[in-house]
Amino acid sequence: MAALKVTMEVGIDGVAVITIFNPPVNALAIPIIAGLKEKWTEATMRNDVKAIVLTGNGGRFSGGFDINVFQKVHATGDTSQMPDVSVNLVVNTMEDGKKPAVAAIEGLALGGGLELALGCHARIAAPRAQLGLPELSLGVMPGFGGTQRLPRLIGLSKAVELMMTSKPIMSEEGKMLGLIDAIVPSAELLKVSRQWALDIAERRKPWMRSLHKTDKIGSLSEAHEILKVAREQVKQTVKNMPQHLACIEVIEEGIIHGGYNGVLKEAKVFKDLLMSDTSKGLVHIFFSQRATSKVPNVTDIGLKPRTVKKVAVIGGGLMGSGIATALALSNTIVILKEINSEFLQKGMKAIEANVSGLVARKNLPQDKADKALSMVKGALDYSDFKDVDMVIEAVIENVPLKQKIFSEIEKVCPPHCILATNTSTIDLNIIGENTTSKDRIIGAHFFSPAHIMPLLEIVRTEKTSAQAILDLMAVGKAIKKVPVVVGNCTGFAVNRTFFPYSQGAHILVNLGVDVFRIDTQIASFGLPMGPFQLQDLTGYGVAVAVGKEFRSAFSDRTFKSPLIDLLIKSGRNGKNNGKGYYIYEKGSKPRPDFTVLPIIEESRRLANIMPGGKPISITDQEIVEMILFPVVNEACRVLDEGIVVRASDLDVTSVLGMSFPSYRGGIVFWADTVGAGHIYRSLKKWSELYGNFFKPSRFLEERATKGIPLSAPSTSSVSRSRM
Repeated sequence: MAALKVTMEVGIDGVAVITIFNPPVNALAIPIIAGLKEKWTEATMRNDVKAIVLTGNGGRFSGGFDINVFQKVHATGDTSQMPDVSVNLVVNTMEDGKKPAVAAIEGLALGGGLELALGCHARIAAPRAQLGLPELSLGVMPGFGGTQRLPRLIGLSKAVELMMTSKPIMSEEGKMLGLIDAIVPSAELLKVSRQWALDIAERRKPWMRSLHKTDKIGSLSEAHEILKVAREQVKQTVKNMPQHLACIEVIEEGIIHGGYNGVLKEAKVFKDLLMSDTSKGLVHIFFSQRATSKVPNVTDIGLKPRTVKKVAVIGGGLMGSGIATALALSNTIVILKEINSEFLQKGMKAIEANVSGLVARKNLPQDKADKALSMVKGALDYSDFKDVDMVIEAVIENVPLKQKIFSEIEKVCPPHCILATNTSTIDLNIIGENTTSKDRIIGAHFFSPAHIMPLLEIVRTEKTSAQAILDLMAVGKAIKKVPVVVGNCTGFAVNRTFFPYSQGAHILVNLGVDVFRIDTQIASFGLPMGPFQLQDLTGYGVAVAVGKEFRSAFSDRTFKSPLIDLLIKSGRNGKNNGKGYYIYEKGSKPRPDFTVLPIIEESRRLANIMPGGKPISITDQEIVEMILFPVVNEACRVLDEGIVVRASDLDVTSVLGMSFPSYRGGIVFWADTVGAGHIYRSLKKWSELYGNFFKPSRFLEERATKGIPLSAPSTSSVSRSRM
């Protein structure tokens, strides 16, 4: 690996080429920023240098500021670790320097990388280079002058859109917008950039300082209107996060009081945002997601993943068709097996509908859609299984059926073939009970819709081989999932941790709390919807089946609510038939169905848990806590039993699998923010009032008593995810 450095070479043409070396993406680490300042100062002082070209080594300009520094700031609370790039380097040294500079962009210029390019006096790019300012996705905002220069180069409306969405554009669009001055082939990039820099130095091309431009901003009243609309959109679409509105305010500061004042305010607000809980949560999830690819005794023992070219999926229902779609989109040959022609046809049509949906939403070009569909072949028997590399069983949650299938596929598939199940709750040892190839049995738990949801929960038993795990991890990455390896138990990591979520909600309803108030508070907390709307969405049959599994496994801490059975008896099945807790009509948002209230009253009568027969009095915050603290409690048991490799894996799975708000950092990170002591005391109080469902776990009690964070590594438990 090349050393982290900044080099400068001065050609006979008098152009100093300053190059960033920090593979793989030339991140702007603190030594890189110091090196840029040093080389720029040297180039400015040298008499043989007429102009400067800034570029990155290895076909990439720069992926932005090194966010490892963010982690250090969050750990220490010391923002002085952040270097003064915006004023000291970009304004004083680069933009206002005595020699013109051109950015030669290839591959990508993101975040701080693009902001450095904005500080140059022109930007030349290779075709299809990515350009963007994604800082808001990490809870901060552009901090090297991007909030001021981008609007001045491409116009306020488009600049606001790019920053608010954090989505990159290609250099071709950048050229149309005025962000890029010219697009040239990669082979000519440095040559053209050098000449462009000389042309500026010799006044053949304009010496343009973007911070001083005003022609693309428009009038003050136009700018005010654009920012007003942006604020309204943010308030509707982005809940509980400060960075979007803060960014708009900083943009506005520069428009009203000038670019330099905007830069000064940007630097101050950036540091404030960096210390926010939002930034801490988002940065934590960013690094946690990357940590999931490191699995002890799997990824560190010299094994290499085998190629998986052909996969059989058994069952063409909602999950099976979604899994088949995800595989086909990654150019994997897929055999979709069903029990009869009618079901097979439905499964194939579901795959077609999945792919067509991606095309309609402009997420997939038509030629790639056609290629994906050509990868799928239907089957009614096992004749095509003789050369498959992996089988994923995705039939209904029926133990005898799954056991029968695994006995059959073990006989017909080649000896290297991985035998995977998509079960969401059933213990893998039970599924593979009648097989002899237990080292090849593994869980591949996708989340619905499987071709869209990003999480793949890889479940290992004590006998699953490291090779099988590694192979499935590679398949997960190939189909653009985030694979997280977990241990084997009822519900595994995600569903096990979150089974108290709906149960806590049902306890509250039966204690007299309004069902729609509960959903409103959970949605306000940041989940996409409340537990009852979610139950409507997934269907009551799922709730009954899953509830049965968890009551069997964890009978000491489950609550059997009469409500679901009453709803089914009354002919309701949620979104499936348009009637549940909410009314579902095509073309309109779900709205509360108040005719469900008498059914809820009947449930309360049957449950008979209201103290003195009267509804409890509860605050909005207590609603959130009574639903989520039992989830934290179960997460503690999952950690104690070693079901996950590390606590941050649970954070990733909660965000990607259960849509827990990413800006809260995941379930364990959020719990540590709240404090184990408060969670323990609350659960203890509720367990005395309402029973064992709320009883604090031993792990939580120990951590709360000793003041140890829940996320701190456990020294005593044996990890089932490491075996």
